[in-house]
Amino acid sequence: MNEERYILFDQYLQGELTVDEKNNFEKQLSEDAALASEFESFKEMHFQLENKFGRQQERAVFEENLTRISDKYFNKNNHKVVSLKPWYFAVAASVIIMFGLFFFDYRHNPSFDDYNHPESAYFTERGVSEAILKQAENNFNGKRYETAIPIFEMILKQNNSDEIKYFYAVSLLQVSKYAKAETIFKELEAGNSVYKEKAKWNLALSKLKQGKYNECKAILQTISQDYEDYDDVEQLLEELD
Repeated sequence: MNEERYILFDQYLQGELTVDEKNNFEKQLSEDAALASEFESFKEMHFQLENKFGRQQERAVFEENLTRISDKYFNKNNHKVVSLKPWYFAVAASVIIMFGLFFFDYRHNPSFDDYNHPESAYFTERGVSEAILKQAENNFNGKRYETAIPIFEMILKQNNSDEIKYFYAVSLLQVSKYAKAETIFKELEAGNSVYKEKAKWNLALSKLKQGKYNECKAILQTISQDYEDYDDVEQLLEELD
């Protein structure tokens, strides 16, 4: 499809054609099946773009990036940044789609993996076999969470400490056993141990991992500014806004 057709298509959709031009274009559509098919494809793309980038701020960001990328394909001999007109916007977008570069997501939500950095475990619990504690510690630190979970469960039968419960819950979160993990995090959150704020943070991460962004944000807002990793809390809150 050439540039002139894009211009014509967009002018028709924007109501910029005269009555005679509009009638002539509609006559062409009725007589030319290929043109009609191209126009339908253009309308679909136009509709998707309007829906995806309807918000003014998001569209402005998109156009800024699109200007840069489209310049590569349409203005190889002219590096001056141009202002995007509606048809140019559509032409450039279609080329980006064709080359597989249409990857912009301006409603991008933060990723669990970006904030998932479990601290290492170093157990010094009493009343539990040192060998079993070491197994739990090594498997947790080695990110072998599925293996660590039953060991934690064995330890908890002998020593129901907040430390063991915390690392057990983190392990559950890593393997997406949300209900069990959140039950323990809430229990720790209700207490006054050193794991209180950590439990809140991990509870928020659990919601983030599940895509429950509003719930995640609500939990983050309850975390004390004294929390040792409060910078992460602020950054995640900023990304969720």
